[in-house]
Amino acid sequence: MDRLIRHGLMFAGLFEVDSPALVERYNRALEHLTGKRTGLDHFHIDLSGFSPEVGDELGDMGYLNPGGCNRQIILLSTRQKDAPLLEMKFSTSADILRRFITANEAQLFTLTARDAVAGELENSVYSVADPARLLDIRSVTVEADTTTGVVRDAAKLDGLIQRFRQEEDAWWDDVLVAQMIALARSTGDVTRAPVTFETPSFRQDDFWTALHGGLYVFRSVEHPAVLANRPFQEDGIEVIDLADRNRVANFLQVNGLTQPIVEGRGPEAAEILREKAEHIAMDSLGRQGLLPQDHEDRPERHLRHAMRRHDDTLPGEVGTLLRMTAWAEGHGKWPRVDSRDAAYFHTLRGAPGPLRDLVNMALAELAPEDFRQLHICHKPLFYDRYRDMPDPLKEWVADTLARDYVTDKSGMRARLYARDLPKPLPAVGRTGWPIERKGPWG
Repeated sequence: MDRLIRHGLMFAGLFEVDSPALVERYNRALEHLTGKRTGLDHFHIDLSGFSPEVGDELGDMGYLNPGGCNRQIILLSTRQKDAPLLEMKFSTSADILRRFITANEAQLFTLTARDAVAGELENSVYSVADPARLLDIRSVTVEADTTTGVVRDAAKLDGLIQRFRQEEDAWWDDVLVAQMIALARSTGDVTRAPVTFETPSFRQDDFWTALHGGLYVFRSVEHPAVLANRPFQEDGIEVIDLADRNRVANFLQVNGLTQPIVEGRGPEAAEILREKAEHIAMDSLGRQGLLPQDHEDRPERHLRHAMRRHDDTLPGEVGTLLRMTAWAEGHGKWPRVDSRDAAYFHTLRGAPGPLRDLVNMALAELAPEDFRQLHICHKPLFYDRYRDMPDPLKEWVADTLARDYVTDKSGMRARLYARDLPKPLPAVGRTGWPIERKGPWG
């Protein structure tokens, strides 16, 4: 994975823990949560406080996420909200943490100036040995406090202040006054600077989880379902096997969750389709050991030469996407593609709305040969596939992403996934879409 790290494609943007004060605060929080400490004096942490260096030292990459369903957190700075989330088990965790930090930035800035804030993302499920238990998760509560319990003490002090204001003769209650003074020494004046956290609970109706082979839960749509790599029985909701392309395509279509990835003819549409075809070709040729060894000078030319030379070994979706490219450039007809075609999911992206990122994640898993889409939309699966690549392919993939994506991440995301509804496209058959919707819906 060194190539990815070197190109800023892995572990980029982590928060650096490089001072004795920060290390000691981290250790206090780590011991508070796990009973362990680190001997490192310099390491990096992600959005949740997880450190790959500490995980390596402890021999446990799940040291802040035992069981996988209630992730523990260590916050040393509000700047962690700009860091990525590593070892992700739920797709909603990063958004929940960032919203929590943003909503409580002033309080967290004050608290982390003196101590670490530790806690966990808590839901109603403590064991997920049965995949059906994942469907019991409806909300996530952020439970957090400093290692010395300042938030807890502030809540106690606030209650005592209310008693003091409401009870008659409270001025003469020496025990009450003494308790208030003792708590105020650690919390400060909670009447002027409240030490409470806002919006600690978040709804979790739709999410992806890495548990049980990976599955997607869609409950807020008109026709709810679970898309699972390992289907299971559940009476309350339809469970669809991700390998059943027709049923998956039907689910996405009837709920209006996807749209064509190109918006009509033109050079930009042609370029998107050509890039996808080349990424799939690169993946295929690399796994066959057919990629050129020397590609530093004009790699696109070397790749296209290899594609022409080994055309008979390329998967069928490459030809389909190249025919679509020719149509976008004003040549030829739009090829009819249905859900049985290997290129089908390569031609779609998530429709605008709150589920767009989750749908794009599912589409990336359904069409994993496009490594750029996989890296952008489904990093855990990208890293798994990257580990199994031959070394020459790893080099091609890392260099391509560094050249075409790292230089303008936000621009590339917007170009591929963040556009509004597409412009009118030429009708094909009775559907009015360039992608013919064949399958269980007719």
